[in-house]
Amino acid sequence: MFAFILSRVLQAIPVLLIVGFISFAMFAFVGDPVTIMLGQDYTVEQRAALVAQLGLDQPFFVQYAHFVAQAVQGNFGISYRLARPVGGLLAERLPATVELAVVAAVLSLVVGLPLGVYTGIRRNAAASRAVMVFSLLGVSLPTFLIGILLILVFAVLLGWLPSFGRGDVVHLGFWSTGLLTGTGRQALILPAITLGLFQMTLIMRLVRSEMLEVLRSDAIKFARARGLSERTINFGHALGNTMIPVITIVGLQLGGLIGFSIVTETVFQWPGMGLLLVQSIGVADIPVMSAYLLLVAVVFVTINLVVDLLYFAVDPRLRRGGGR
Repeated sequence: MFAFILSRVLQAIPVLLIVGFISFAMFAFVGDPVTIMLGQDYTVEQRAALVAQLGLDQPFFVQYAHFVAQAVQGNFGISYRLARPVGGLLAERLPATVELAVVAAVLSLVVGLPLGVYTGIRRNAAASRAVMVFSLLGVSLPTFLIGILLILVFAVLLGWLPSFGRGDVVHLGFWSTGLLTGTGRQALILPAITLGLFQMTLIMRLVRSEMLEVLRSDAIKFARARGLSERTINFGHALGNTMIPVITIVGLQLGGLIGFSIVTETVFQWPGMGLLLVQSIGVADIPVMSAYLLLVAVVFVTINLVVDLLYFAVDPRLRRGGGR
């Protein structure tokens, strides 16, 4: 097991280097941060001094090597827009993004998994057909449109929930959470539904298709021939055999929720890392943008490692063949 984890960590190092290089190269040409920081009225001397201060007078590969060397130490430079350390900015925004992503993932799993099992077992029922029609809407509608519709109905027309912001938060050391306050929980509902709706329908449809496939297998036919109850067959045998693809999707989607919650955070003005990225793109804040993508890559690599470890816990065949 230790050798497996070590090999995955060693494989992740070139991946992170490539992601860092691509993001740094891509963002280095999105705009002129010097002009944005100085405004329209500046002298040549002021521009030259700021360029030297930011290190933009160095060759590209020298800038990238400096970025990597500092990132290894946890230093991602200074934000061009806010003149603050990028690591501190991301640390401030990280709790909001993680909280939103985790709640959306739990919501999608708690709702999507039972609905997938039900529609797989009772695939010809009227309620099952209605759920499948609803799932098509969840897959088809873009995220920003779902968010706008939810704001229109529940914030504007009904006035039940807030339309933007995070509400009141409680600080627990370096972490902040809105789950411990009433306004924080209310502010979380609409963004979590918006962000988790696609994942919920995806999990539901995946579980349904896997259940249908497993229920048609010879193993299930043999279990019925042995006289096992339908409950034991459905939840003891069929559901267990569907968990590996579900774990894969849930793990990857959690990384996607954290990394690509940009649209949801922008629609609801949620003070997370996605909103910080959007604000940074407008002013060509290269350190923030590069650090964000590098952090997303680290999240995906970590989640993939956790998913691989969960395979060993779920599938006994992998444990038996782990030595090979």
